[in-house]
Amino acid sequence: MDYVDPANSLNMPEMADMTFAMDFLMRAKEGVRNMAVTLTETVSPDARALLRTQLFQGIALHQEITDLMVRKKWFHPYELQEQYQLDLLSAENTVEISKMKLFPDDTSRKGMFDRTPDEHRGGTEA
Repeated sequence: MDYVDPANSLNMPEMADMTFAMDFLMRAKEGVRNMAVTLTETVSPDARALLRTQLFQGIALHQEITDLMVRKKWFHPYELQEQYQLDLLSAENTVEISKMKLFPDDTSRKGMFDRTPDEHRGGTEA
């Protein structure tokens, strides 16, 4: 089966978007957590003001990503059973993708170049 063929990639763009959005959400959450810790360890009033602004921006970004994911039904923070089913589907898709033969056995590139790797072009070597 040719997995690169578009006919075999039904729903793949949306699954990729959902995966990217979840990764972005987790990274935004991690950024908020790190910013909060950094804020508690900073003594300079100017630095604290800057960090507080960045913390609020991070919280707003996290909310914006969450709202997008909820609207697209990629995330169900209030319906645990639906979120569980979505997570289960994601895990099953991951297992299926791991079973796919995405690359040929022979990855040799021999014959694809105009010369062999040990041949040098004419002129002086650098």
